[in-house]
Amino acid sequence: MKLLIQNGRVICPETGHDAVADVLIEDGRIAGVGPGLSTSGAEVIDAAGLVVAPGFIDIHVHLREPGFEHAETIETGAQAAAAGGFTTVCCMPNTNPVNDSVTVTKYIVETARRKAAINVFPIGAITKGSNGEELASIGSMIAAGAVAISDDGKPVMNARVIRRAMETARALDIPVIEHCEDLNLSAGGDMHECDDSVRLGLRGIPSASEDVMVARDIILAELTGVRYHVAHISTKNAVAMVAYAKQRGLRVTAEATQHHIALDTGHMKPYDSAYKMKPPLRCEHDVKAVVDGVVSGAIDCLATDHAPHAGDDKMQEFERCPFGIIGLETALGVSLEVLVHSGLISLPRLIALYTSEPARVIGWKNELARGALKPGYVGDVTVFHPEYPWVYDVKNSLSKSSNTPFSGRTFQGGPILTIVGGQVVWRADGF
Repeated sequence: MKLLIQNGRVICPETGHDAVADVLIEDGRIAGVGPGLSTSGAEVIDAAGLVVAPGFIDIHVHLREPGFEHAETIETGAQAAAAGGFTTVCCMPNTNPVNDSVTVTKYIVETARRKAAINVFPIGAITKGSNGEELASIGSMIAAGAVAISDDGKPVMNARVIRRAMETARALDIPVIEHCEDLNLSAGGDMHECDDSVRLGLRGIPSASEDVMVARDIILAELTGVRYHVAHISTKNAVAMVAYAKQRGLRVTAEATQHHIALDTGHMKPYDSAYKMKPPLRCEHDVKAVVDGVVSGAIDCLATDHAPHAGDDKMQEFERCPFGIIGLETALGVSLEVLVHSGLISLPRLIALYTSEPARVIGWKNELARGALKPGYVGDVTVFHPEYPWVYDVKNSLSKSSNTPFSGRTFQGGPILTIVGGQVVWRADGF
């Protein structure tokens, strides 16, 4: 039950460690970090030339089980996550039935324990059926293993309901994760409202639909004192409002997805459903603002919003097909390309966006402490190469779905080993 990772560049943003060293995992926990650790009784992995980081965390994925197993299951989604270097994911509640009760929460927890290669934590619904009308059984879901609440995919339009949810979450010390969209402004929209939407004859989703909800929720977050998290932030004004909230000392955080920092409306292939997601791809100035928010710290972490859909669902007219793309296996490659290889942020900062920062947003501590290579923390490790070239072929994806705009793209750097609780659960070919 001992694993020793030797000779890698160990980067732990939480502790500030950045040097060639060894990492020892014993009985599923980090036992030591430093040079020349003893190999006695340990399985040894030579990580020379590689980066050794805390296990990557994605706090925003859709695993589709129960109810939509034709698109993804907890097992296959976890396999795709492991191939992307993720050791922990948090899955959103828009399943069938919706995860709005202790029964569904327990089902996800128990299924993940039996079948998932990585750690899977459910996020419970804010309202029953995610219909935005009546609060779900929040306390029971948290007791059963949920780590946050969200109606992701459906915003809570009623301000009184979201206020009560925030008050409940404040009492339970859990974050509220909001999908910020005013449905009255975005109704019927299929892509970002701009010149391109007019040219393509598609109904637009204006940036204002996100902005007004972020503004409302920040006001309510100040009123209630809740830990409030903006999911998949995508507009210039929303980033500015989150930055302002932080300056005022509010407990407001935000995440950005890889596609919202790498793609804008100009990259869209006309009527190609692989470019249909919500929030939609925005204009170039919005993308720049989101990237700037990541660089400045206004945006706390990166997340994939991994949203698998079966081929026959996505292979419809653009107006009829569902929103969402997969992203677990390309996340690191995209992030390295946009943020690190461009010189915008350092490698340790990128690692923080996938480790200590999402762990802080959720609030893991004590026996669940993760996101750092510190003695006593969960023994999850991501080993990656920051430079090696590889081509993403979605046909080889471990996900059950293939809805991505990144297939065929060449990346510089990607995962090599994914280690969960001291066990290697995924290894790149040739390493």
